[in-house]
Amino acid sequence: MSETELNTDESMVDEPQYEMSSEPADKIWEDDDDSGFDAPAPKPFVEEKQERVPSKMDWYILKVQVNREDSIKQDLERRIAVSGLQEFFGEILVPSEKITEIRGDKKKVVKRKLYPGYIMIFMEVLDDTWFLVRETAGVGDFTGAQGKPTPMLAHEVERILKLAKEGPEKAPELKVGYQTGQEVKVKDGPFETLEGVVDNIDYVNGRVTVIISIFGRSTPVELEYWQIESVDK
Repeated sequence: MSETELNTDESMVDEPQYEMSSEPADKIWEDDDDSGFDAPAPKPFVEEKQERVPSKMDWYILKVQVNREDSIKQDLERRIAVSGLQEFFGEILVPSEKITEIRGDKKKVVKRKLYPGYIMIFMEVLDDTWFLVRETAGVGDFTGAQGKPTPMLAHEVERILKLAKEGPEKAPELKVGYQTGQEVKVKDGPFETLEGVVDNIDYVNGRVTVIISIFGRSTPVELEYWQIESVDK
């Protein structure tokens, strides 16, 4: 075959033809994707707020300076209020009970401290809360073994809280020192020096009803227990 015939045959070979699409590239990929899978849209990142939630609060006993229990309680409450740790503290209590006393020949209902030198605090023991309490002036330490605060027993807490919430009407009975039928003598008041017999005793209020003979008649007279004395026979 001659060179002229060879060139003629090569020119007759069809070259592949390519068409350039006028669609954008992303449109082409969209049209070509026939998988049927829709990818979920990414969720926006939102930072979750971590809250400090108290895990365990309990009653504890603090050793404090004697005769300063009430002022130390107030100082603790003030320091807690400005510390930002209020969620880890509850009630602070000076254990006490209401009793009836005679002062200056007058009966009064007063509070008496059950445990001088100690106060109760409801709290969660953490590094920050422990430091706040221990750094309060007048506070000695928590009660517990080997320096570790020990929670109070449930029955102890119940008994002390009950005493603290009792009203004057539930004050302990007075020991008047007399019995029904006992002969006594009035030593104070308008019936002074008169003798009589104990008829009734009000142990809560400390009053004694005495039957006294006045103008030949037996008359019941209510007196304070300290206004009479026993008659020695």
